[in-house]
Amino acid sequence: MKIGQVAEEAGVSVDTVRFYERRGVLPAPDRMPSGYRTYTPAAVQRIRLARRLQALGLTLDEVIGALHATDRGDVSCASERWRLEAVLDRIDAKIAELRSVRREVGRVLARCDRDECVFTESDIRT
Repeated sequence: MKIGQVAEEAGVSVDTVRFYERRGVLPAPDRMPSGYRTYTPAAVQRIRLARRLQALGLTLDEVIGALHATDRGDVSCASERWRLEAVLDRIDAKIAELRSVRREVGRVLARCDRDECVFTESDIRT
């Protein structure tokens, strides 16, 4: 398969396929005498898996680590569970941050209700 076909079947751009190659998500493809890259259907599956893991919240480095563990054959739910736990920790931290921002916006809105417009002040802290 040529790079355009891989990109189309995986639902990504050609640039994404090249980026994944550079970062180690995909192994270096074979090349034809003309210099064109040639891929196996496994490349499409690997890209789809990488995208699924990223959609779950894994960083690209975590995705690469998981894929390399899979390549070595020493991957299981038990061995990779920590990756998902790290995602949950990041989500929980982001939720806490958003709750804090939400409280602050509520305080600022309350000031607006008292005609204390924060948009005309240099300091919006309450």
